[in-house]
Amino acid sequence: MQGLAPFHVIVAEEILTPRGEIMGMFLKEGIPSGLSVEETISRIKAQDALISIPHPFDIFRHSALDTEVIEQLAEQIDVIEVFNSRTFFNRSSVKAQIFAQKYGIHGSAGSDAHTLHEIGNTYVEMPEFNGKDDFLNALAKGRIVGHRANPLVHLNSAWAKLKNLK
Repeated sequence: MQGLAPFHVIVAEEILTPRGEIMGMFLKEGIPSGLSVEETISRIKAQDALISIPHPFDIFRHSALDTEVIEQLAEQIDVIEVFNSRTFFNRSSVKAQIFAQKYGIHGSAGSDAHTLHEIGNTYVEMPEFNGKDDFLNALAKGRIVGHRANPLVHLNSAWAKLKNLK
């Protein structure tokens, strides 16, 4: 995929741990779900990849990493999502922004697209970069662009889950 796209593709994966999701960015190989938080982080770091926390502090998302765990991991987190267009309320974004500033963590944003029309709802405009270290420098100069998705998009996700149960 990286060679086919006319833009930078970062190989990343959201890995579900018993305490919530952690994202590895710039991965060289996959990491299985179900591992402990500690083992997941160890495997990400072993690949010289970045630790990113998707949709933090979202009380409606069962896959969000526990707040207690986020606090414990603060020194190991490279990137934290400070805006997610599928999050219902702004308070989780505000909390993530305050957390990122407090610990000097780079903030990111995402559409969390589950349907085609959601792609591009939110993104970060940032300078070109080459590799993970340059990515962090570029992200620090980035600007979040986008908007919240219509809450009805969650119905599409629920419908897709129901269809897959058949």
